[in-house]
Amino acid sequence: MEKLLIIEDDRSIHKALKQLFEAEGYTLEFATDGAAGLAAFKAAPPALVLLDLKLPQVPGREVCKEIRKVAPSLPIIILSAATEELDKVLLLELGADDYVTKPFSPKELLARVRATLRRSQRAVALDQFAFDDVSIDFSKMELKRSGKLVEMTPQEFKILKYFGQNPERVISRDQLLNEVWGYNCYPTTRTVDNHILKLRQKLEKDPEQPTHFRTVHGVGYKFVP
Repeated sequence: MEKLLIIEDDRSIHKALKQLFEAEGYTLEFATDGAAGLAAFKAAPPALVLLDLKLPQVPGREVCKEIRKVAPSLPIIILSAATEELDKVLLLELGADDYVTKPFSPKELLARVRATLRRSQRAVALDQFAFDDVSIDFSKMELKRSGKLVEMTPQEFKILKYFGQNPERVISRDQLLNEVWGYNCYPTTRTVDNHILKLRQKLEKDPEQPTHFRTVHGVGYKFVP
């Protein structure tokens, strides 16, 4: 049985989530503040984390960052009443896999948890990867180019890992949004283009004439190691 860690200070939501997920065979662990959530995560890492943004002691954003440092591939779904697109973009940049606003539909939340876990389980183990003068250690979230560390965001590491798992494959922008961001209602596919541009600037010898992160016009992108 897969364990879900729910870091949420609203105990009325605990009851609803307990009924929802235990009926589907999941085991649950609850934490009511950020510090307790981090302690629970470190003591026994779960299969997935459901994380509220507005938490006592340690804010949800900081909890997300700390978990990502230790477990780059652990699925994290954010729960929040916040609806601003800026917040959604920010949390996904921090490394969250999905974002569900309150009040949420139990069926939708269950579907998103299942989909996120499936994507996580499908992912091919890829701890280290190299191409050209670039070497990546995903377990440490470190990337070196010509032996020098390059600063990368959690989302850039996710894109690189997905490309590394799918070399030479033409991938649409929508596929990247669904498989890497895991957020089906993301505001615009332009977000993908912006991230690819940043990867080219950091990792291509000539960003204007990329050899690794290639555009397939009318479709999306292809990664050529």
